[in-house]
Amino acid sequence: MTQEDGQLDSLVRKRIRALRVAQGWSLEELAARANLSQSSLSRIENGRRRLALDQLVTLARALDTTLDQLVENAADDVVISPMVDGARGLMRWPVKGEPGMTVVRRRMTGPPPDNPAGMRAHPGREWLVVLSGTAVLVLGHRRFRVETNQAAEFPTMMPHALGAEGGPCEILGIFDRDARRGHRKDTDTGAG
Repeated sequence: MTQEDGQLDSLVRKRIRALRVAQGWSLEELAARANLSQSSLSRIENGRRRLALDQLVTLARALDTTLDQLVENAADDVVISPMVDGARGLMRWPVKGEPGMTVVRRRMTGPPPDNPAGMRAHPGREWLVVLSGTAVLVLGHRRFRVETNQAAEFPTMMPHALGAEGGPCEILGIFDRDARRGHRKDTDTGAG
């Protein structure tokens, strides 16, 4: 076993114990859920028993996680720097744990477009929270005021637009893969 393998082995054992404790479960409770003996589980957590793949799968299920999450190695690039689009007041971060998800911080100073042609519709879902100021979200023919610390979530197939009310506002938005693609097309054509 290499040093790296040993570190991963130790990390997995610590995760099993930490997840068990976070659930408020005793060794006996998790052992029963995973169909293991209490002594086997104790030896797994303490490194006195070899980790077997079938036991890891069973433990992951019992702990309500996935095998991938249980054995995931620590990433070297924990801190992510944004891609900045100063002309549009955007900062964009990819979400590594969910490929296709993107987080965007945007500063808006003007109101949403009055003209329906300025609204966009595309597949996907968006979620946003207003960090400061007041945003106006237009969905179809409805207008919603979203104030500081309030959030909104909506399907992006509904024609939508976003702007500020009464001064600048900043939002933090999360886009799924489809919504991100829709906004990328709008950015490429100069809309939105």
